[in-house]
Amino acid sequence: MGTNFSPTKENNRLVWIDAARGFAIFGIFIVNIGAFSAPYFMHGGAEQVWNSPLDLMAQGFIDIFFQASFYTLFSILFGFGIQLLKDRLVARNADVQSFLFKRLIILIGFGIIHALFIWHGDILLSYGLIGLLLLLFLNVRDHLLIAWGVFLLVGSVGMLSLAMYGARNYLGGYNETVINQALTNYQSSSLLTIWSQNYEDWTYANGGIGFLFLAATLLPLFLFGMYIARKRWLHEREKHVVTLKRIWLISLIAFVTIKMGPYLFGNPIWFSYIQDNIGGTASAIFYIVSITLLARSKLGLKLVQPFISVGRMALTNYLLQSVISFILFYGVGFGLYGRITPAAGIAIVLIIFTVQVFFSKWWFRRFRFGPMEWIWRSLTYNSLQPFRKNTGKRGEGE
Repeated sequence: MGTNFSPTKENNRLVWIDAARGFAIFGIFIVNIGAFSAPYFMHGGAEQVWNSPLDLMAQGFIDIFFQASFYTLFSILFGFGIQLLKDRLVARNADVQSFLFKRLIILIGFGIIHALFIWHGDILLSYGLIGLLLLLFLNVRDHLLIAWGVFLLVGSVGMLSLAMYGARNYLGGYNETVINQALTNYQSSSLLTIWSQNYEDWTYANGGIGFLFLAATLLPLFLFGMYIARKRWLHEREKHVVTLKRIWLISLIAFVTIKMGPYLFGNPIWFSYIQDNIGGTASAIFYIVSITLLARSKLGLKLVQPFISVGRMALTNYLLQSVISFILFYGVGFGLYGRITPAAGIAIVLIIFTVQVFFSKWWFRRFRFGPMEWIWRSLTYNSLQPFRKNTGKRGEGE
């Protein structure tokens, strides 16, 4: 397998895709900070604890515009990136399967460290493991690719939602003992106690049949991303502008109907899986197409500009958010776990993300890749890749 790939030149990058990836990092943090700072996101009881009008409004705002909209966006972009990389590897007669397999195994390694030692809500391990299944679809024809995606997503969501509807009278409870245990352990000054609780929460969220349903919802999003990349709708915006506007309108209608509509009927818990996975997919597509269309104009490009550098080092910024949150919320740091309201959480995200925007811009004036992206590349090639912008030969790009 050849390893002498040249990176995507900065003036040839799809900067609106970088912007969409950066926007996804922002949205993921808005949702993640609630789970990082308190046990209620996972175990329930948020409305009982945070019941002021401001916090109820903040929870509704996050649920409609952010919850399940940005990990879906990031997942679609993950599949999109896999297809772009495959195309570049094929053009150079490289061993696609071996290269991508190694890349995903390294991602799994990052995920294990992140999930066990920093945060139970890690997505890297899931992306790496489920991404291995994506290798089976690399050469599947376009119409079968989209058919598999729709079948897996609608089938899994429909099946679980039907079961939740049947058990709707038993949904919505919460276990105070489990909540109090999480509050005590995450506020502990013992790393071992925190890691133990972290592992317990990870297995609770990802164990058994739960991981199968996660795979059945993530894999379709990867497939949708691959399909979009193959159609080149986002590459050749002017050529496909009519198609993009049609997709934008359809996804907006589905977004509003499925994500907002349930609030007109009491936002029933049994409908949440449809709201998150079908509505979340619609909102993710709406966001990425909106950014693509917006970036066609100088003003629009200026509006999305803050997200571009963040998106170019998405892995680094995602992990950095977790490290900062670990220090802010757990007992070995500032110990704010359980003491931050949803509204305060939004304010914290805005401050931290603003710093990440300036940091990312500063970083790319000096370096070719984000630090974690550089480590990922170097491990993939078994050699240190050129890092500073004034170096000669470059490594493989996205």
